[in-house]
Amino acid sequence: MMLARAAENIYWMSRYLERAESTARLVNAASQVLLDLPRGASFGWDVLIKVVGLDKEFHEAYAEANEDNILRFLISDLGNAGSIYSCIARARENSRILREVLPARAWERINSLYLFVRNELGGSLGATQRYKLLDEVIARRQALIGLLSDCMSHDLAYQFLTLGCYTERTDMTTRIVDINAAVLMPRHQVPEDPSLGLLWTGVLTSLHASQMYRRHVSVHLRSAEVLGFLLRDPHFPRTVAYSLNKLESTLVQLPHHAAPLKVLRTAQRRVDTMRLDNLSPALRHEYLDAIQTDLVRLHDSVTREYFRCREVAPAPRHAVAA
Repeated sequence: MMLARAAENIYWMSRYLERAESTARLVNAASQVLLDLPRGASFGWDVLIKVVGLDKEFHEAYAEANEDNILRFLISDLGNAGSIYSCIARARENSRILREVLPARAWERINSLYLFVRNELGGSLGATQRYKLLDEVIARRQALIGLLSDCMSHDLAYQFLTLGCYTERTDMTTRIVDINAAVLMPRHQVPEDPSLGLLWTGVLTSLHASQMYRRHVSVHLRSAEVLGFLLRDPHFPRTVAYSLNKLESTLVQLPHHAAPLKVLRTAQRRVDTMRLDNLSPALRHEYLDAIQTDLVRLHDSVTREYFRCREVAPAPRHAVAA
């Protein structure tokens, strides 16, 4: 069995990298939603800090919830442990500690990603530059995951890497899916107005899921069908069901997995039993929030079982590695 400290470091390194990529996807999704709003609908940037669960931390640091402050908080603010820059910096520090465990090229890729982001954030960041930066963060992180999959032994260390990745991915996918719940529609809007399909375009695009949705589900974007795909499709790597199944197959390869697995299966049952037809945005938000709570409980169980021999308090969304 690898040392608990090393296991925790690799778990958090993986979560940080996934959170950086998913936050980039979230910002891109919000940008697309703003472009595609139906007439009379409203949407504010402040929803992003609520979606990631950092509204309290934001308001402690900033006086006004405007676009510039919110994007700075989510992308470049080192005072926010959940910002893209902070996550990459913390992943870099953890990977430096793990250089005997990780392939040598993994450290080089993470360090290169850190230097790239630091350099890009040194100048102005308009909408076009922001999109290019976020797209590059996504591409570089995906290349890193491919490297780790191909060049790292799939041993206990790799299982903790996978555990961190898919715990974070499941959580962030529910948050990206939840973004449309914050769009305020005009009262006369009918539930399945075709213009509402445009709102799902940004969500699918941000998850690189548009083509697979059209291939396996429909060329039409209907709320229930998009939700069904993003929550329950067992084959697409960024759906909630796929991620939960990946967590299950990872946990069963670890010793002493009974307690975390029990929590995980609660989340799986919740996804399986959700009623998606005619689901109001408010109720959808409640369902997704419940899944996020399950994931906090899963994190706590994993921490108790593998990283600590004592009770731990639930980790907030901006939790950092010990």
